[in-house]
Amino acid sequence: MGKPVLSNNFLQILDSGNDAVNIQVKNNHSLTKISGTHDENFILLEKISNTKISLRGNLITIKGKKKDTNIITSVVNKLLKKSLEKNYIDDEDVKSLYNFTSKDSQNDTIDLEEKNSDSNYSVKTPKKTVYARTEKQKTYLEILKNNNIIYAIGPAGTGKTFLPVAVAVHKLISGEVNKIILSRPAVEAGENLGFLPGDLKEKIDPYLIPLYDSLSELLGHDKMNKKIEDGSIEIAPLAFMRGRTLKDSYVILDEAQNATETQIKMFLTRLGKNTTMVVNGDPTQIDLPNSKISGLMNSANVLSNIDEIKIVTFDALDVQRHPLVSKIIEAYKKNSLDV
Repeated sequence: MGKPVLSNNFLQILDSGNDAVNIQVKNNHSLTKISGTHDENFILLEKISNTKISLRGNLITIKGKKKDTNIITSVVNKLLKKSLEKNYIDDEDVKSLYNFTSKDSQNDTIDLEEKNSDSNYSVKTPKKTVYARTEKQKTYLEILKNNNIIYAIGPAGTGKTFLPVAVAVHKLISGEVNKIILSRPAVEAGENLGFLPGDLKEKIDPYLIPLYDSLSELLGHDKMNKKIEDGSIEIAPLAFMRGRTLKDSYVILDEAQNATETQIKMFLTRLGKNTTMVVNGDPTQIDLPNSKISGLMNSANVLSNIDEIKIVTFDALDVQRHPLVSKIIEAYKKNSLDV
């Protein structure tokens, strides 16, 4: 089998022939997680990498061209690191790490050193570390961390809401901002909330459940409620943004396809010092009455020549829900039907 030639906290690479790499994994529990049920994750890696992967005890043998075996070795190393943060490694984790690693690979050497390369496409929150899973999501995450106004346009399931909520939570916990503000147009009520039963919270909560779900997943339910109670997280309908100046905040307008251009203009002009604003929506999911025109795409076009405003457009390839969702979106798109 050969003597160790490279090692870190997760694995040891053993001296082997030119067409193979032998990896000894140090934690058997992590190895079980990354290999998957019946080694399904390694079988997937074989298919997408033109390598042959075999597992015997805690020894992984990878056969193929040198550059390919080095890429898979790096992917295994990253999967082992991820196994410490996740209870389950799925095929999307495997594919996204392989895609990023293969694109970043520049030579035939194996590099197991910690360089925080994952930080470019991940964000840490109290409950979990959130990773970009496609190249477009990686670009989106980088933009979300470093810009003041961002548009995200595309179908459901692409992370256009969840990723900015994750960045917002990270910035709040780290003290980079003092407040998170999450907003949606309350279309079904015509934003005439006075006609709905209950107090203000009871009136608007039904429209904001997806935002509560994201916050709970990233913060935990109890911590989310405490942050809402102390005012460091505010969830409000779009109409309630009028007349305010938003400072030291991370502000997300969700479902913006259901906002008029006047409303989006009003929202964006609330921008204050040390504040990020994210406008996201799906132009195929417009619920506005026929007499009203969605302002999402038109406002994005009007502002597209301003360099400081970043616009990210997702498509079906970025959908991270069930694989059938992407196929459904593409099928309707081919038939010129909105979904």
